[in-house]
Amino acid sequence: MKALSVLGSTGSIGTQTLELAEEFPDRFKVVALTAGNNLDLLVEQIIRHAPEAVALAHPERLSELRERLNGLEPSQRPARLPELLGGNEGLEAAAAWSTADLVVTGIVGCAGLLPTLAAIRAGKDLALANKETLIAAGPVVLPELEKSGSRLLPADSEHSAIFQCLQGTPYAETARLSTGTPTPGLRRIQLTASGGAFRDWDPADLHKATVADATSHPNWSMGRKITVDSASLMNKGLEVIEAHYLFGLDYDHIEIVVHPQSIIHSMVELADSSVLAQLGWPDMKLPILYCLSWPERLDTPWRRLDLTEVGALTFRAPDPARYPCMELAYAAGRAGGTMPAAMNAANEQAVALFLEEQIHFLDIPKLIDGVCERHKADLTAHPSLSDVLAVDAWARQAVREAAARLQAKTPAALPA
Repeated sequence: MKALSVLGSTGSIGTQTLELAEEFPDRFKVVALTAGNNLDLLVEQIIRHAPEAVALAHPERLSELRERLNGLEPSQRPARLPELLGGNEGLEAAAAWSTADLVVTGIVGCAGLLPTLAAIRAGKDLALANKETLIAAGPVVLPELEKSGSRLLPADSEHSAIFQCLQGTPYAETARLSTGTPTPGLRRIQLTASGGAFRDWDPADLHKATVADATSHPNWSMGRKITVDSASLMNKGLEVIEAHYLFGLDYDHIEIVVHPQSIIHSMVELADSSVLAQLGWPDMKLPILYCLSWPERLDTPWRRLDLTEVGALTFRAPDPARYPCMELAYAAGRAGGTMPAAMNAANEQAVALFLEEQIHFLDIPKLIDGVCERHKADLTAHPSLSDVLAVDAWARQAVREAAARLQAKTPAALPA
């Protein structure tokens, strides 16, 4: 029995993790949850899983949650109500919860950084679904992992695929971040990308892209922010930086390949030129389950992959004209230091403004590029956590200010 703390329990990763806990009740139990504003779903999760602790990102809503739990019918009420926690301190306490064996980090964006660090400092193993932990703060996280001995298991489908392909190599003995040394025997990583919502669009038409267009993923069911990142291919650029920290390869040996069918989830080339790939239907439950069960594999009743049903697997190079964010991410990764934190924060803020229909889709890379150019003069090569957080806050404000100037300059209506 493995005890889980699920950070971001009402989001896509969190809900799927809890579904797996229900599918395998003899293997997993939930001891802590954290959530944002979706109290309706959170109450349902508390009823079903009876966690020991629940933390809300917004402490002002704790009294409302307490009232809801106290008002439950006796048949629904858990035998013991959870300890209720709030704010950043509450999230960090839930992440470091004493009885948890594995912490699933499903909080989207840089908001997940501090709870993830709290879990690492408490010596917890992590199923990492929060890209920003490494992208924004890789230089901070690596030493913390070395000190605590925590193991980091990648829950993203692409990094899970690489991790699975490396089982049987020296990397598999530790299952934790590289400390800047390349993974033994690993020559090249190929991250596969679906191509997102605009993979078949003419780049000349992207100025017409609406929020509805950008949030309609052809293959995967994901949250709105990551679906927009998929449309811009920023998600893959972020994964390149994450792969650099996870597996120790330089950026010249981490490639992106557009694979529209999303059946091959990534590939590795080993020193002897063998290429290994992990295949499966596009379903996030598989990489999440592998994190939860590692080093074991659990028998599932899920739909089996039938390549005759798939019919064909195709690949193409990503078009930089359609995906300018990809090159921005590579450039930020190569610059290192605090540049990935600035780039990531700028992207988060720009995507938020796009989802609020305050800017156009093509404004996203413009705003990111502007922030990265401005940050070059202030880049810190070996940042502390406070440096990372300061750059994150600065980049978000810089995007808001630039977007306001952009709107004042070109007040044309956004696509309907």
